[in-house]
Amino acid sequence: MIDFSLSDEQKALQDMAHEFALKEMRPNAARYDRGDVFPEDVMTKAFEAGFLSCNIPTEYGGGGLGDLNTAIISEELAWGCAGMFTAMMASSLALTPIVLYGTDEQKKTFFAPFTKKMNFAAFCLTEREAGSDAAATKTRALRDGDHYVINGSKCFSTNGGIASLYIVFALTDPEKGVRGVSAIIVPRDTPGIIIGKEEDKMGHRASNTAEVTFEDVRVPVKNLLGKEGMGFIVAMKTLDKTRASVGAAGVGVARAALEHAVEYAKTRVQFNKPIALFQNTAFKIAQMAMEINAARHLVWHAAWLMDRGQPCGKESAMSKCFGSDVAMRTTIEALQIFGGYGYMRDYPMEKLMRDAKLLQIYEGTNEIQRLVISREVIGPIK
Repeated sequence: MIDFSLSDEQKALQDMAHEFALKEMRPNAARYDRGDVFPEDVMTKAFEAGFLSCNIPTEYGGGGLGDLNTAIISEELAWGCAGMFTAMMASSLALTPIVLYGTDEQKKTFFAPFTKKMNFAAFCLTEREAGSDAAATKTRALRDGDHYVINGSKCFSTNGGIASLYIVFALTDPEKGVRGVSAIIVPRDTPGIIIGKEEDKMGHRASNTAEVTFEDVRVPVKNLLGKEGMGFIVAMKTLDKTRASVGAAGVGVARAALEHAVEYAKTRVQFNKPIALFQNTAFKIAQMAMEINAARHLVWHAAWLMDRGQPCGKESAMSKCFGSDVAMRTTIEALQIFGGYGYMRDYPMEKLMRDAKLLQIYEGTNEIQRLVISREVIGPIK
């Protein structure tokens, strides 16, 4: 039996996230979009509300939210500000490998700080020469007794400059290529970690993105996630689980753009009537509304499958790809409705358009999502 209704608990979560986005994120979005200071005050309130530890299991002090519930609140938070959402989401992304593959001891040790005070984690996978081709990783973590010694650099690391914990993907056996990549938990206070410049980004400017370099960083072997050589699997399973939240963020950004466009179209008068009454404008609005609803259904279906432990790689990729594409198309069309005003920073449209673009890029470009989808749809060729 198919049921599209939200439970009372889910409605309460949705309302709480929406109120937070409305009262704490939106009023501060333009100020922090300048990118010159991190929104620590808003993030402190986000921690107090439980958004920074929502994916940590309840037995370790977190919110223990399932994937559908996470998608529901992700849409609302991105509706408030995609940049601030990214700081929260990226921390959850980095903690997900521990949720999926961590031992009980690792979970007790590394989750505790995130449930007691505001902390951020960073997912360190991408390198200058290893973007979509994650198998081209050059960072090494060579065994030395009961420690790994890590050398290499990771770029475009969200929360890289502010994180207290890093999940680092590095070669523990360089001769095996992708089968030699491992995932290792690295605390920030480990000697040898160097934070590079903070990136000056087009959008999501409220989030911190930096290069992180590891020079002879020694971490205990007990910080290994899973087994040696499982790193690529850890990364892919993590992204399968988190991509629906990116799709949900796309829905949130698109929804915000549509709401602004509708409000403007109803009050902007040209040729003696509101432009909402012109068929061209009305059809744009109808198309945007249809695509937003379709994207949300894809997101919720992918998250529903995850909550049930069913295969969802294709559906997760679809939700991320379509949701972020819809965000891009919607912000472009909504800005067009505003005309020249939409291009000005006095209005929210240009920020929404800049923010939408990154959703098509991070957590795997949409070209990679289409590759994942096509391989599953086509299947083996004899």
